Amino acid sequence: MAHTQADHSVSPPRVPIPRDYNAAVDLIERNLAAGRGDKPAFIDDAGTLTYAELAQRVDRCGSALRGLGLAQEDRVMLAMLDTCDWPVAFLGAIKAGIVPIAANTLLTTRDYAFMLADSRAKALIVSEALLPAFAPLLDTLPFLRHVIVAGKDTQGHLGFAALLAQGRPALEAAPTTADDACFWLYSSGSTGTPKGTVHVHSSLILTAELYARPILGIREDDVVYSAAKLFFAYGLGNGLTFPMAVGATAVLMAERPTPAAVFKRLLERRPSIFYGVPTLYAALLASPEFPARGRLALRVCASAGEALPADLGRRWTERTGTEILDGIGSTEMLHIFLSNSPGQVRYGSTGRAVPGYRLKVLDEQGVPVKPGEVGDLYIAGPTAANGYWNQREKSRLTFQGEWTKSGDKYVFDEQGVYTYAGRSDDMLKVSGIYVSPFEVEGALQTHPAVLECAVVGHPDADELVKPKAFVVLKPGAAVGEDELKAHVKSVLAPYKYPRWLEFVTELPKTATGKIQRFKLRG
Repeated sequence: MAHTQADHSVSPPRVPIPRDYNAAVDLIERNLAAGRGDKPAFIDDAGTLTYAELAQRVDRCGSALRGLGLAQEDRVMLAMLDTCDWPVAFLGAIKAGIVPIAANTLLTTRDYAFMLADSRAKALIVSEALLPAFAPLLDTLPFLRHVIVAGKDTQGHLGFAALLAQGRPALEAAPTTADDACFWLYSSGSTGTPKGTVHVHSSLILTAELYARPILGIREDDVVYSAAKLFFAYGLGNGLTFPMAVGATAVLMAERPTPAAVFKRLLERRPSIFYGVPTLYAALLASPEFPARGRLALRVCASAGEALPADLGRRWTERTGTEILDGIGSTEMLHIFLSNSPGQVRYGSTGRAVPGYRLKVLDEQGVPVKPGEVGDLYIAGPTAANGYWNQREKSRLTFQGEWTKSGDKYVFDEQGVYTYAGRSDDMLKVSGIYVSPFEVEGALQTHPAVLECAVVGHPDADELVKPKAFVVLKPGAAVGEDELKAHVKSVLAPYKYPRWLEFVTELPKTATGKIQRFKLRG
């Protein structure tokens, strides 16, 4: 039977969630009730946190935050490296009815200033190593009342360990509902201004029930390791929600996921599930330290954040004997809604709709396209965010009734297999993180030698997209490629810098003066 957009051969599962519901209580209590109190929930470089220890620390954290004067629906920003403190802070806030905002740890002081002011967060929990990026802001934010530092050198602020010591080992959960705001994630937009994406209590467990159980096949005896950090929607599911949903163990890593660091965890901790992004898989395959076949304990691998080139997937499977399940999710949908499945992997495609989600592909007039035609991808599913905080117009453009506009171009075939065809706007995804070309252009243009410029996506040797800049210099000006790259790194988060620069005498433009970026992508 021909496969149409209305028929994805998917029976949407219904996961019953009561109206009175607290996500932290569910994720913790299901493990205590199953007798897993002594089982490791999280392992980091400093040690192990059992489910029973996690439960007690979560109560201490939540009660201590209340003791500081934070009330239900107040917000607390978490700018924390991936250690056992992260789930304690995140779940502690949620159990107390306080809304945690998981912040990207790779951003600049300017980014954090916007997010703290926009969210009106009353407290900040920040890792010691990240405190310098916040130091210039702390006296300038009228809503921020408390700064808590996770680490040894608290620099005069309240320490996270001291906060837990102030708390009580038993906390009555806040009277939250399944539809209450639970946590925020900031998503970048095409203007470069972050958008506070508000998720509700029911969404965390739904991502586990709809994707992690049926697609990943996650089990209680799994050890999972996500190179994607917990502040990502992708990493949050991978490293916290999914393992806690089934009582598995998660390995956390604070440092940057270099090949050496990743191989160390894969070999020492023996995870059975590994989550990465295509850029990392390419780096691992290129590393001379790649372990010999048979030394890894992997059962399944996942990829998201950007499209996985077919050759990368095939080479990984040849080297490890393990499939990579490539999928696509988004901050707005919280996790993966379209994915390859075990035994049905088609490298080069993003697979089929995840059970519980419906997809449609529309042309520019909003008319459904036929198989083989490219259009804009829309998703309907129960984990969609409530909207963007204080961004009504953008919320209405993205969240259209039960449908969420992904911002991605897709094509599907008669079998209901979907293949990525690029971004609907000019946004780039670099190592799984959105980068606005306009933001990079703005940074380049702050250099005194630059007259104008345009930034587009360009594939590297592994067919992964990175920023490429076309630069027109001012008359008589001279500047080197390395100097301009360094300049961008000094202005923006370093991962946003253009990997290539091409000096040109002029940029292609329309009659009205708009830059024709499509002519530069060829």
